[in-house]
Amino acid sequence: MKQPLTVTCPTCKAPVEWGPHSPHRPFCSERCKLIDLGAWAAEEHAIPGENLEDELFSGDLPPRDH
Repeated sequence: MKQPLTVTCPTCKAPVEWGPHSPHRPFCSERCKLIDLGAWAAEEHAIPGENLEDELFSGDLPPRDH
């Protein structure tokens, strides 16, 4: 019998079995999914890259604190 793939919930670190019976994967629950979404909305998470926005609007707006 094949062992099911298990991942770690990014929010609470609980094990989550990867499959159709885990609708919030990679999260263990709707709650953890919403906590992560809130962190993105609050800009607590960011994808690394160049600050193009500051370059585009540097003459129009004061620089943002990152």
